[in-house]
Formats: sequence, C-alpha cells, structure tokens
Amino acid sequence: MKDSPTHSALRELRRTFTSPRNLAALSGVVVFLAVSGPFGTYETLRLPARLAYWAFTAPLTFALGSFTALLCARHFENRGPVWLAPAMVAICTALSVGALVLLLNWAAFGTAPTDTAYLGSLLASVFITAAIIALALYYTAHHMPDAPKGPPHLLQRLDYAKRGPLISLSVQDHYVEVVTTKGASLVLMRLSDAIKETGSDTGLQVHRSHWVALAQIEKVTREGDKARITLKDGRDIPASRSYIPALKEAGLLPR
Repeated sequence: MKDSPTHSALRELRRTFTSPRNLAALSGVVVFLAVSGPFGTYETLRLPARLAYWAFTAPLTFALGSFTALLCARHFENRGPVWLAPAMVAICTALSVGALVLLLNWAAFGTAPTDTAYLGSLLASVFITAAIIALALYYTAHHMPDAPKGPPHLLQRLDYAKRGPLISLSVQDHYVEVVTTKGASLVLMRLSDAIKETGSDTGLQVHRSHWVALAQIEKVTREGDKARITLKDGRDIPASRSYIPALKEAGLLPR
C-alpha cells in the first residue's frame, strides 16, 4: 500500500512532537511570546495569563501549520512549475493558522470576527508571519543537504561480506537472524538490542520475533486481526495484532 500524503504528514508531525530538541525549542518560543506579547496580547493580558495563552496557542498553531505545510508540500511536490509547491505551502499554511488564531482570540478575548479593522490587522500579521515561517521550513527541508549518516551499528557485528542494507531481523532461539541484501547472519543478542542498533526511523517491529526495514516492504496484506508483510526479497513476515497500530501509523495499512 502506498504512503498517502496525509499519512506521511501525520507521521512527520508525530516525529516532530516526540523530539526532545523540538519540544525544548517550542518551550523557548512560548516563553519568548509570553514576554514579548505579540498580536495585542501584551496590552490585554498580564504575564501569567500571556504565558498560559501562548502555552496553549503556540503548540496548537505550530501543529496545524506544520501539518498543513507537510501535506501541501507532499501533495504539490513535482506538480507544475517549481514555484507552485512553496507558494501553496505558504498560502495554505497562512490561511489555516490565521483562521485558527482568529477563533482562539475570539474565544479568549471575545473579539468578534466582524470587526473589520481588527480582522485586517490580525490576519495581515499572522498571514505574513506564518507564510515566512512555512517558506523557511520548506526550503530548509528541501534544499539543505542532509547530514551524512553512517551505516547502522548492527552491521559492524557482521562479516564484511554480509554488510549491506538491512532487510529484516528475526529471533532464532537465543540468536537474531540479521538479513541484509548480501545475505543472512546469526548474532548472539536480544532482538530489542538489535533493533536499537538499526538506527532511527529505519524500520518497524511487527511481531515479538520480527523487525522489518521500511524500505524493503513490498506490500502489506491484512489477514483478519493480523497482517502479512511481503518483503522485496520475496519472503513473508507475519505481523501480530498488537503491532497493527504501528503499521497503520506508518501508512502501510488503512486506519
């Protein structure tokens, strides 16, 4: 099953909000906004109230803006002229975030959205800010070179001739069978420890005895409350019921 733009955007958003570095940065943004009081919050709220307001508003608008930007980038990627994707990312993100801020301020301050002067001032500032941030994130993600990544630490346990892209890990008695594109090897270790040495975001544990590399999955077939994963090397790996949510989260099965 192909990864849909929505599944991809949700997965990236989940990774963003589970990153300690990103959470620390977001906390710093909340404190900065509470102290500086943009969009009229400095005049209308005291510091404790501003802190509470931005602690709620900043993560919510960031989540919506990030999701919208990721969804638009994935949907418009390689479609039309080169300016179409970044333009749609900026416009859609600014519109969604602007509408959310408008509703939040209406609920928090009772400022009716029929006040044209208020609407114009607020939406202009939010639109410009959200569009600039969305464009900066888009170009950072698509045009900055990726940091070089070394091979998974697990490969260092294999003979040199067997070191290739990982395909799967499977429990064999007290050993883990490590299958790469260059062959299979048995390593004396626990599956949980082997998975830790595969690197981040490279695959999924789909059974208490099996892990598979995402890049090596050919298709996923639902079988009742379980599933079967067909790998590119032709092998089938069972996926147990408790790991079905992980397959859905990865966009490999419909929700």
